[in-house]
Parts: sequence; C-alpha cells; structure tokens
Amino acid sequence: MYFYICQIRLAIHAHMIRRVLFSLLAFTAILNGLKAQDPQFTQFYANPLYLNPAFAGSARCPRIAMNYRNQWPNLNARYVTYSFSGDMHVDPLAGGVGIIVTQDDQARGVLKTTNASLVYSYLAQVNREFSLKFGLQATYLQKSLDTRNLTFGDMIDSRRGFVYNTRETQPQATKKNADFSVGMLGYSKRYFFGLAAHHITQPDEGLQGTSKLPAKFTAHAGAIIPLEKGNESYISPNILFQAQQTFRQLNLGIYYVKGPFVAGLWYRNSDAMIALIGIQNTNFKFGYSYDVTINKLAGNTGGSHEISIQMQFECKTKKKKYRVMSCPSF
Repeated sequence: MYFYICQIRLAIHAHMIRRVLFSLLAFTAILNGLKAQDPQFTQFYANPLYLNPAFAGSARCPRIAMNYRNQWPNLNARYVTYSFSGDMHVDPLAGGVGIIVTQDDQARGVLKTTNASLVYSYLAQVNREFSLKFGLQATYLQKSLDTRNLTFGDMIDSRRGFVYNTRETQPQATKKNADFSVGMLGYSKRYFFGLAAHHITQPDEGLQGTSKLPAKFTAHAGAIIPLEKGNESYISPNILFQAQQTFRQLNLGIYYVKGPFVAGLWYRNSDAMIALIGIQNTNFKFGYSYDVTINKLAGNTGGSHEISIQMQFECKTKKKKYRVMSCPSF
C-alpha cells in the first residue's frame, strides 16, 4: 500500500512540475516582450486579404473567405488561428474594399491576439494585357492575457497542491493599438506577382513594458500554364518569401488543376512539406491542407491542419471590361 501511495504522490508532483514549467515559460516570454512572427496560413491564396491587402476586389464580385488552422495539435500549448474576410470591387471607388478579422489563440486561451481590418485597393489598368493594384490596410489590434490558467511554484502546498495565490507580478490583461499595412499586385492573364509590407508603424503590443511588433515583408509570384484549351487543366508554379525581424521563410510550390479538382504540393524551407487538396466551382471552394513537419520536431507535433471555405457571389455584368485576376484558389 505504501508503494502505491508513493507512486500516486510522484505522479501528482510530476503533473504539478509540468504545469509550473509551462506557466513559467509562457510568463517569461510575456514579461521579456518576446517578438514572434505573425501566425501563418498554408493556403495563402485561400486567404488573399491576409496575404496582401492589394487583393481586395481582385475577384470583382463579392467574395467571402473563412479559414481555420490548427498548428501542432499534439503539443499542450496548442496554436489555433481563425480568419474571416469579405471583399468586392466598387466602381465609384475605382478599386476594391474589404474587411478581415483574425484571431490567434495560443496555449488554450492563455494568450489571444485579435485583429480587425478595413482594406482598400486601387486598380490601375496599365494596358490591355497588364494591371496593377495598390492596397492599404488599417487594423485595430488587441492582445489579451488570461492568467487564470497559469500556475507558479509559490502556489503549491506540499500536501494539498495548488492552494495559494501567486506573488508574481501580473502584467496588464489587455493591450490595444492601431496598425497599418500596404501592398501591391501586378498581373496579366498568365502571371502575377505581389509585394506587401505589414505592421509598417510597428505598433507596441507589450503587456508589460514596450514590445514593438516587427514589420513583416512578403514577396510572392506565380504563373498559370495551361495544359489544354479553356484553362480546364493547368499547372501553377509559385514562390513566396517572407521576412520578419530575424525570421526568414521561403515557400516553393506547385498546383495542378483539372476541372473542379485541385491538388498542391509545397516545400517550406527546412520546416515542412505541405500537401493540399481542394474542390471548386464558380460559387464555392473548399480546401484542406496538412503540413508534415520535417525539422527536429518531426513525430512530436502532429503536423498542422488547415481548412478553407470560399464563397463567390454573382453580381451585375460590368459595362467596362474588368480583368479578373487569375491565380490559385488555395
């Protein structure tokens, strides 16, 4: 009986140690003003306004996009990101307008970041074959911390467990600020490229002390290569590069489209291989992707799952010719 009691106590102590270590890591990151990269979506073009504000109105008619990403589900910390956006082209404004709301949930609700943005893009028809779009994004940013799920060593009683109040200095629960981003797109019927700069004002998001959100720079490009007449079947090679402070990421990928079916394969520099499948028609698009971790965490994270849904609505035929951007749906 004594042996089993000791085993139970050891298990309880191990559980308490894990809780304390997790809390200390999360709390230390917050107190030190840790600067991390933005949450990312693997299906870049299924969330176009998140990738580049110049995409607002690129499909002309009203469009809605919903995205869900669950990164590394096998880890207790859990990273889940949600996004909702809508955009359309507006003739009197000579461009597109849009909204996008994103929420990033870290450590099962301990740290949440919510962004709500208004987007405008200006369309410039350079000639009969080539167009440019310039985008501006204004964002309301809110970061919140819930310390109720954090536990520390000074809360532990050796016999009764977590029974005391901690004496650790508590940071503020919420930080709010404004943020601004810009973007540019160039495209024709067969190729496209874009540049975006997010957080150009580097807003302060620190919950204790000052912690500037580093600017993020994105460059992306791709092409449409028909395999048969009418674009019923084609391939689309793509490249995307992002830099945020010391973080660098290079993505190389290719899509294959055959009628309503889409398949994609991406390589993210020394981090993951990404497989994607999708189905689409004129009004609806659904995609699922899975990131296979190939770095030192391989086998421990559970990879990353991502789901996207897009709805494209019909609108009145435009009298003046409008060049819809040809790019991958996912």
